[in-house]
Amino acid sequence: MALKIRYNRMACLLVVLLLPVLAFAADSAKFEQGNGLYAKGNYKGAIGAYNSLLKDGYTSEALYYNLGNAHYKNGDNTEAVYYFEKAHKLSPGDEDVNINLQFARLKTADKLDQPTQFFLTRWWQGLMLGFSLKGLAIFSIVCFLLASGALISYLYAVSVGVKKGSFYGAIVLFAIGVFSIVLASSQSDYFNNNREAVIFTASVTVKSAPSNAAKNLFVLHDGTKVSITGRNAGWTKIKLPNGTEGWIISTDAREI
Repeated sequence: MALKIRYNRMACLLVVLLLPVLAFAADSAKFEQGNGLYAKGNYKGAIGAYNSLLKDGYTSEALYYNLGNAHYKNGDNTEAVYYFEKAHKLSPGDEDVNINLQFARLKTADKLDQPTQFFLTRWWQGLMLGFSLKGLAIFSIVCFLLASGALISYLYAVSVGVKKGSFYGAIVLFAIGVFSIVLASSQSDYFNNNREAVIFTASVTVKSAPSNAAKNLFVLHDGTKVSITGRNAGWTKIKLPNGTEGWIISTDAREI
């Protein structure tokens, strides 16, 4: 009886260990299925395959990027902008994502001027958003491992020259690793503190207050990206790059 229980426990453990592997294999198959349908020009089919991955809880920069491409090819520019923006959020330094996003933005009706930034602010933002969060995390771990290796070399090296090189090398690698963590933390804070949304309704009248009776301020169109600065009983307060603010019904936009 005890032996049977032990076997049952082992079987349960194997199932638990294999579940992530099986789930990954299933997700990879769906992703490849979507890519295959896209390659054949079946963009609706590709969107369906990619959406089934989203329903399973799978997210990645590649999935959002491919969804953006499929929607663009299918003639839905607003959905394309939305998914390119989501891919950009996960991998802000990806050149392909940024090019396609800019291309899709050119097809939106609203052309909003971006504010001029102080050159140091622009430089820091460009550096901070030049890499993906995942890439920065991996790079910092590699730096710390190499710094540890250099310290071990310093402790056991006989030559004075090797000791010096190992010591200063460890300091430099450790500093680069810490700087990568600072960049990753700044990027995470930037996206957490800058909540944005894409307008999905063809034409939206922005109000001065969260009420249908409030004064009309201006009109936005689908595909336009706005910043979210507040919410109130089914209304969302938005802000444009030029600082103009107003309220829209929350269902008119989808948060990125």
